[in-house]
Amino acid sequence: QTFEKLLIANRGEIACRVIKTCKKMGIKTVAIHSDVDANAVHVKMADEAVCVGPAPTSKSYLNMDAIMEVIRKTRAQAVSLNVSICCSFLSSLSLQASEGVTFIGPDTHAIQAMGDKIESKLLAKNAKVNTIPGFDGVVKDADEAVRIAREIGYPVMIKASAGGGGKGMRIAWDDEETREGFRFSSQEAASSFGDDRLLIEKFIDNPRHIEIQVCTIIINATNKHGNALWLNERECSIQRRNQKVVEEAPSTFLDPETRRAMGEQAVALAKAVKYSSAGTVEFLVDSSKNFYFLEMNTRLQVEHPVTECITGLDLVQEMIRVAKCYPLRHKQADIPINGWAVECRVYAEDPYKSFGLPSIGKLSQYQEPLHVPSVRVDSGIQQGSDISIYYDPMISKLITYGSNRAEALKRMEEALDNYVIRGVAHNISLLREVIVHPRFVQGDISTKFLPEVYPDGFKGHKLTDHERRQLLATAASLYVAEQLRSQRFLGTPRIPIAKSKRSSWELSVHIGDGIYPVAVSKDGSSFSVEVDGMKLNVTSEWNLASPLLSVTIDGTQRTIQRISRNASGETSIQFLGTVYKLQILTKVAAELSKYMPEKAAEDTSSILRSPMPGTVVAVSVKPGDMV
Repeated sequence: QTFEKLLIANRGEIACRVIKTCKKMGIKTVAIHSDVDANAVHVKMADEAVCVGPAPTSKSYLNMDAIMEVIRKTRAQAVSLNVSICCSFLSSLSLQASEGVTFIGPDTHAIQAMGDKIESKLLAKNAKVNTIPGFDGVVKDADEAVRIAREIGYPVMIKASAGGGGKGMRIAWDDEETREGFRFSSQEAASSFGDDRLLIEKFIDNPRHIEIQVCTIIINATNKHGNALWLNERECSIQRRNQKVVEEAPSTFLDPETRRAMGEQAVALAKAVKYSSAGTVEFLVDSSKNFYFLEMNTRLQVEHPVTECITGLDLVQEMIRVAKCYPLRHKQADIPINGWAVECRVYAEDPYKSFGLPSIGKLSQYQEPLHVPSVRVDSGIQQGSDISIYYDPMISKLITYGSNRAEALKRMEEALDNYVIRGVAHNISLLREVIVHPRFVQGDISTKFLPEVYPDGFKGHKLTDHERRQLLATAASLYVAEQLRSQRFLGTPRIPIAKSKRSSWELSVHIGDGIYPVAVSKDGSSFSVEVDGMKLNVTSEWNLASPLLSVTIDGTQRTIQRISRNASGETSIQFLGTVYKLQILTKVAAELSKYMPEKAAEDTSSILRSPMPGTVVAVSVKPGDMV
């Protein structure tokens, strides 16, 4: 027995994740939501739901007065709060405890200590945990920042003391970048966390980001069950703007000795701060396997599913049990590494802009690849959901599991190909390119992977000649299959006057800068396609109403998606994760198309456009300035 009713003070996929475990444990749930989230998935899943304010998080999901009122009104016995907790929450959490409401997570002391990067670093040092060299106090101004940076030695990392999720972080390589980084980091920290304090430490160049999941329960007056476990590591080195993109467990880099040393230091820190719940201790690891404490996250991490896959534990259930003062059911020797798990963070982002700038809109079509074996999707959206400017643009966490890494990656490749997302831009193309890249497959990765592999930015998959022929053959076959379908009469006894005997087509396919003649002939349900003087056999069920189309090209199976088409022969096809724009015309239409006037490009020389939705926080010029 744990709790009868639990309030979940969060939204999206993590709220849905907590509700699933609560249902399994027989706990009734209360969801909170903003007015724009009234029809959100987590609201529909919960037993009760209460609106706590308008769309901005500060007025709804972070409005502790409103949340406290909901707790009283619904008589919830416990509250699960999985957001970045600022100081204003701590007194409210103490108040909850005084009113008999249990917080699912660590106590206020641990939250405050680990949420402050300066204090957490000092605690880590005292607990004999390896730390990054740097200045342990608060940096007062830009001049002091420059002085400290010179003493440490460039490059340095400027970080928000109360920060997380990559916010309030800047790398500085010289004095000028230090001054600029101090200004931007303090502004971002103040707006994101209500705390503009900064610290500076040595920047570890080209490291790996590896974290240790811990689950601890401390000894106190009411609880005699003292135990602490480290649940192996997660590799989180694939990042953009200091935010994780792909995670996996275990890491390809760690040997058993380093894994044990990192785990023992993580547990030592948890014990030092009297941490009682599930949490994550993050480390930077250099090429010589030296590791340094980065921060401790006092919450359930986004990437926790990969740990659950390889250990068999339900971390949410463990957190609820610990909150009720039950002992941990496992010993360190019981914690296995069974198989391999990979997680991709699927975002409504345009990966062609700085590896991902947010996109907004309505999910006009949405289909998760749950038919693929060993796939788990943690999401908080459905077809028809809105991706708005108010919240994180995450669509889902896509997790695949295998007996080994190669199997897990192969399933992830298949799952990404079978994931249908329409209505917003998304990062499927980037995710797929990362997991099939030779460096990633070999485990040769670091936090600089994306800028090193794509120094000029991500451009999508670059087709080989063989892949280009496969795409052309598939697109041409799809065009012909559609032409044949349009000639059929369904559900009527009407008989065509003249039966079509046509079995071959001469087409012209335009892709990129090239125009390719393609000859297609029909043979039963298959098409024989000639491209570049080579013949390819294309077979499919040709279910043109389905968003997914399984095609076999000379024995190679591909899953494609036709994103759009129009009457002028233009079509967009998702192939190997990337969307390609093609124009397919008959030979006659292609010859006549040169007489069609081209639409003039829009003159944007006098227009300044934002690359993403957002709020203007500063205008750094005034009339009369030379720019």
